[in-house]
Amino acid sequence: MVEEREALVACSDQSMRIGVTIWDMKTGEKIIHIPTCSSPPFGLLCLRNQFLVASQLNKHGSMGGGSIVVWPLNKPHQPIMNNTVEAIGPISCTKDGIYLVGGGLSGNAYIWNVINGKLLKTWAAHYKSIKHIMFSNDDSLLVSGSADGMLCVWSMISLLDVEESESYNPLLHHLPGHMSSITGLLAIPCNCYSFIISSAIDGTCKVWDFITGKLVQTQGYPLAITCIALHEGESLLFCGTENGTIFVNKLDIGLEDGFNSIIRGDQSLELKGHSGAIIALTSSRTSLISSSEDCTICIWDVINWTITRRFNLEKGKVTNLVVILRSSALSTSNHTRGSNQYNISPLGKSPLQINGHSETTSLNSLCRLFKEKQTHIDLRSTGLLRQSIYGPQKAHVSMAMTMQMKVDKNIENRSWATKMAKHVMVINRKMQSRLLDLIHRRLFCTNKINSQKRGMVSMKQRKGIKKP
Repeated sequence: MVEEREALVACSDQSMRIGVTIWDMKTGEKIIHIPTCSSPPFGLLCLRNQFLVASQLNKHGSMGGGSIVVWPLNKPHQPIMNNTVEAIGPISCTKDGIYLVGGGLSGNAYIWNVINGKLLKTWAAHYKSIKHIMFSNDDSLLVSGSADGMLCVWSMISLLDVEESESYNPLLHHLPGHMSSITGLLAIPCNCYSFIISSAIDGTCKVWDFITGKLVQTQGYPLAITCIALHEGESLLFCGTENGTIFVNKLDIGLEDGFNSIIRGDQSLELKGHSGAIIALTSSRTSLISSSEDCTICIWDVINWTITRRFNLEKGKVTNLVVILRSSALSTSNHTRGSNQYNISPLGKSPLQINGHSETTSLNSLCRLFKEKQTHIDLRSTGLLRQSIYGPQKAHVSMAMTMQMKVDKNIENRSWATKMAKHVMVINRKMQSRLLDLIHRRLFCTNKINSQKRGMVSMKQRKGIKKP
């Protein structure tokens, strides 16, 4: 079976020369160029291979005047502009492309439903600006890291609670493991455990069990870590540094050494192909892609560690790298969109208020009000208000129309709340099943490790007995 070719998406934080550029990774051909994009690190993503989404900086590179821009890949020069209440830095989305989350300079976090554009939740996630934010592999948890080195793990079930109940705290873990700003977060697929990797300017990468909140492993390096990436196929961890070196480690998170084990990074493989600090890293099926302050992008072969292609950008540094399918970047004249196409809406700026009394009116109070006014209202109509007005009551037409609009708004919000509650229940069931599976696998792995240790001890004892 022939694998579909991949394309590389890169964007800059200031340079109009780069903007958003998409290249064919095999030939180096430039497919798309969008000059009007300047995005901070972790501020670019691809929604279901159909849309590019980027948080925006202003012309001077500061984060003032926030916005999020969406480009349909089949019509990249017809963007959807979305102004936000504050400047958004890192963004992330769920795998189904329904929820988009963004982290602000203030430390606030935001969740949107991109299908209807509604801002579902705004909350104070950190005291300092959010540097990275991401979902777990099953989208049930949200992990955020800030400029003060703090990590927070949030429950999506609690964050999406439509009743905004205070009985459940969405913060599951607060992990103060780093001494300086977070520079990367990765979720690791694992059969027995659920791990995340965090990196920071303090020169460490830490592995966490984000179900229990325990620190599993610390990797120390002699240089500040500026970004990290994971190659799942080869189980490799890449760490970009401040001097342009990339450390490569085989990802080995065995628990036979116990929790909070320390690994020295000076035994890592070192890749040297840049003369400036590494800004962004990502991986494809067979390659590592890196960008640097030296205004170059390198594509590395992960088998023999050679540079297979280098892009010299002359001016401007690339802050984001994303790998997509090449077919997604082709125009509609050459690319037929799949049946799973979905539409997105402009993002809202105000949180949705389901229980706000100022926007809703109960049906009982509405009927009582118009009974007193001797006006008959047919509430069975879901369209325009049908009413019979007797005598001098014609003056109340505008009031009736206003009340009907509020009824429609109330019905719409209740319908949305019902759908959201059902969705949360589905997520809850999946999470419960996942937790039970994790507990079962963890017990199985622990018993297996203990059995292996007992076997080794038994072998040593038998060997000791045989000696004269």
